[in-house]
Amino acid sequence: QVQLVESGGGLVQPGGSLRLSCAASGSILSSTAMGWYRQVPGKQREFVARISRDGTTNYVDSVKGRFTISIDNAKNTVYLQMDSLRPEDTAVYYCNLVLPGPNAWGQGTQVTVSS
Repeated sequence: QVQLVESGGGLVQPGGSLRLSCAASGSILSSTAMGWYRQVPGKQREFVARISRDGTTNYVDSVKGRFTISIDNAKNTVYLQMDSLRPEDTAVYYCNLVLPGPNAWGQGTQVTVSS
């Protein structure tokens, strides 16, 4: 059984920074990638960033140069460092684990960027 627990969300002013964490536990040895998605009310869940087993990373264009995804394999934890935050980054951020079968999702952590 896989469990993903996000943390690190909160309220920040435009231009500020946050670091999100996602701790994974359970049957995760077969995972091929981890990533982050975000969702606002009335919109589809949006891809933000991913990191694959070989260390390659991908980002949605709107966060390139501002967000950095990384992983600590010893702690089974993936991070999303978010810098130069903008109001349009406001969303619930979800951790995603890619598995051979259905993907695993965390419960989400709220990020609010506002003055």
